[in-house]
Amino acid sequence: MNTHSTEVVTGAAVLAVAIGFFLYAGQIVGISDNGGVNSFWASFRSVEGISVGTDVRLAGVKVGTVTDLELNPQTFRADTTFSVKNDIELPEDTAVVISTEGLLGGSFVELLPGGSPFNLEPGAEIEDTQSSISIVNLLMKFVTGSGETQ
Repeated sequence: MNTHSTEVVTGAAVLAVAIGFFLYAGQIVGISDNGGVNSFWASFRSVEGISVGTDVRLAGVKVGTVTDLELNPQTFRADTTFSVKNDIELPEDTAVVISTEGLLGGSFVELLPGGSPFNLEPGAEIEDTQSSISIVNLLMKFVTGSGETQ
């Protein structure tokens, strides 16, 4: 009888630790906070370096994630959908830029709020975009001394 109760207590402790781990991992990844977000979209010439799940940042702070990437066959641009915490109101002249964390760092989507007194509605398109900058093209311009990309 004593061995059986020890096994039950040990099993319960292992189960509690596993549940705690999954809750913690869910908060880190951002899957547990689906209720309080607004969705926006933007169209980029190139989304090189980002994918679904990439951070969306405002002033360096993560405020959302990229939720969908699709090629628009009419415009040949990448339509990008992303979520932003619903307590953040974005002015309607907000810009969206694909930035990198340095030469070897990863890419992220950066929000640059404008000064408009009017805010974007959830689901709205952000029209002011800047695509990712290719490091290879920049190095080629420097090496060749020309302004043309190859």
